[in-house]
Amino acid sequence: MKAHVGLAAALPIAPLLLWQGRRVRRDTPKLPEADGPREGVVGADRPGRPLRLLIVGDSSAAGVGAGAQDEALAGRLCGRLSARLARPLAWRLVARTGTTTREALALIDAGAADRFDVAVVALGVNDVTALRPVPRWLGDVARVHARLHERHRVRRVLWSGLPPMHRFPALPQPLRGVMGLHARALDAALGRWCAARPGGALPRATHVPLPAMSDPSLIASDGFHPGPGAYLVWADALVPHVLGRHG
Repeated sequence: MKAHVGLAAALPIAPLLLWQGRRVRRDTPKLPEADGPREGVVGADRPGRPLRLLIVGDSSAAGVGAGAQDEALAGRLCGRLSARLARPLAWRLVARTGTTTREALALIDAGAADRFDVAVVALGVNDVTALRPVPRWLGDVARVHARLHERHRVRRVLWSGLPPMHRFPALPQPLRGVMGLHARALDAALGRWCAARPGGALPRATHVPLPAMSDPSLIASDGFHPGPGAYLVWADALVPHVLGRHG
């Protein structure tokens, strides 16, 4: 029942939600993805084999809301990790604005089939806005998880939790409430899905809840994406999970 609460709430007011959604797309400022490199090596002069990190996602992973990748998720995360590693960190960012979880398969396939130790996945917001049913979305999650292993031999996949869309200033009510309900339904389902996959034939799946970021100053000017401060908080939540056995 809880998994479908967002859809159930949407049906009686679907025409209003569609109208509000069009207005949001029309009126919300279109911020660009963060500038800067999307792969590299940090601490190349350090001894040892690099920790290999792959970041996959949508506009938030691409750094919308930050001016440069150094202030976005990839840059913040690599900076924090490098400060705690005694060996190099090799990283790659594969992300695009508007990407759904199903569409992320094409992004994963487009890059070189290099090996990575850990993948951080930030997907789901575009599935929420499309009101994708939970069972179908979990099917997409499973396909992405398997593809990361098949193409990049990833050992561990960190699935970042969905954001609290019921707090997004850019969304009017009742659209905000419906999006929030569905985001929470998908996030809860993702947590259960990850808990059932401790490793084995496929990589270990770990659900990393998004930290509470209630300070309005952390949100980007579009009222929808993280700002530089939020990316730092988000990166700090991911660091211990990325390090795991690799610290």
